[in-house]
Amino acid sequence: MKIQVSQVLVKFLEKLGVECIFGIPGSHILPVYDGLYDSSIRSLLVKHEQAAAFMAGGHARISGGVGACITTAGPGATNLVTGIASAYTDNLPVIAVTGEAPTHIFGKGGLQESSGEGGSVDQVLLFAGITRYHKLIERTDYLASVLNQAAGHLLSDTPGPVVLSIPYNVQKEPVDAAILEQISFSRPGVDAVIPGEYIDRSLALIRAARRPLIIAGYGCIRAGAQAELGSISERLNIPVTSSMKAKGAVDERSALSLGSLGVTSGGYAMRYLEQEADLALILGAGFNERTSYVWDNKLLAGKKIIQVDHNPQQLQKVFRADLAVHADLGAWLRALDAGIQQQELAAKTPVDVAAFIKAARQDIDNAGERIFNEQFDHVQAFYRWLEDRFPDGLVMFDDNIVFAQNFYRVSGKDRFCPNTGISSLGHAIPAAIGAACTSKLPLFAMIGDGGFHMCAMELMTAVNYSIPLNVVLFNNDTMGLIRKNQHQHYDDRFIDCDFTNPDYAKFAQSCGISHVRIENEQDLSGLSRAMDFHNGINLIEIIIDQDAYPNYSSRR
Repeated sequence: MKIQVSQVLVKFLEKLGVECIFGIPGSHILPVYDGLYDSSIRSLLVKHEQAAAFMAGGHARISGGVGACITTAGPGATNLVTGIASAYTDNLPVIAVTGEAPTHIFGKGGLQESSGEGGSVDQVLLFAGITRYHKLIERTDYLASVLNQAAGHLLSDTPGPVVLSIPYNVQKEPVDAAILEQISFSRPGVDAVIPGEYIDRSLALIRAARRPLIIAGYGCIRAGAQAELGSISERLNIPVTSSMKAKGAVDERSALSLGSLGVTSGGYAMRYLEQEADLALILGAGFNERTSYVWDNKLLAGKKIIQVDHNPQQLQKVFRADLAVHADLGAWLRALDAGIQQQELAAKTPVDVAAFIKAARQDIDNAGERIFNEQFDHVQAFYRWLEDRFPDGLVMFDDNIVFAQNFYRVSGKDRFCPNTGISSLGHAIPAAIGAACTSKLPLFAMIGDGGFHMCAMELMTAVNYSIPLNVVLFNNDTMGLIRKNQHQHYDDRFIDCDFTNPDYAKFAQSCGISHVRIENEQDLSGLSRAMDFHNGINLIEIIIDQDAYPNYSSRR
């Protein structure tokens, strides 16, 4: 049976497990859109293609499956770039399907052509550095090969974005429907057998240590190994800190949690690592700029190091390890836990983490190094309110990560998704909308007013499809990080950071959504009564003084 290439593409997406696809139609991609009409895939019209890519990434991050977006040729495709780059840095399986001008006009200056011919934009080059795979499909004779490679990258152990660009005439060409039988949609198996040598050496290092410390990275969450991580921590009395992206790898309200490690954190985990730890178990963490305090050599000086990562490129990238293991984190932790029980490894002397944090906080206050002063008390109170109000968990996409890093204790029921990859403004709202299409938990998008201006109209995407969403908007009439840096390092020579905000109460009213303004802790008292956080669309505006700055230096 013959079907059009456009229909093959839709069936390909279905077999990948795509549930939703986000985008904006145009004439060059309408055959694929027509194929979506009768598909099981839910299609959502967005306001800007960059947001479509962010939504696809948010959906992939929470669902664990493939996220998808779709655009027309030319500007439709080029507008995807930042969102695709974000998926690339976060290793998210996102597929973007873009239209293209018909092949018979390549090089002639066709409308929105991006074939690279005749001086037109070369879309292949444009996406080359931010995708795992990108192909301009000019013929049908190699279509099966292209789709097979695309599926392989999307379903691999280290996935990333794929962009397929299909000329209008190619979309309409007939091909044999059996072409899909030539494509493998199976995920590669994970080698769950960890060589006993690595487990024995790990156990020997742990046994010899007086004060081991686990530094958990996102690899632990990616592997779904939170339970195994928590079990080992509790069995051996080993405290745990995490990278910012891995908040929630262990319940941060537990007795052995030191919170997150990083230059924008309160500094408790850093002090424990420097002053107490003699062995660091770095599990699925790349030890990037934030986590390493801009690669401060003092953090790991004189310590034994075990590093385990599923990505061999992360091993010993910035430091030398006494034991470096390339392995799936879940398999390694299970094997280690079995070895602990088999060898009856003794637990370490219990650490009173709460007392350590209390003493460290006092030292930090005495030294004048506290990150947040009393001007941020209402922000801290809001995060404590979140903890109390949602004991069964929530999903948080966060562009303003410094607040949550210090104020929000991520539980084992929460999903915390900081914008740590390419760190683009305007990410949280569309990413949360994408996640809302698969998550049953309440969705929160934390965003500053500068970032909000970049994606504000995506609120109407949520309105159009009745997608529940809670947006927390930090309003200080400025690009806060830039103003802080200009205050700390440029003698208050403020330039291009301040702006005028709209009246957000009226803005929310015009969108048909709820709005609450919070200026102090007392304003939190009626918040639970004012909004439906599970089924409504809400804008929570938190006012912050323009001259209130977090007391840390990004060294920029």
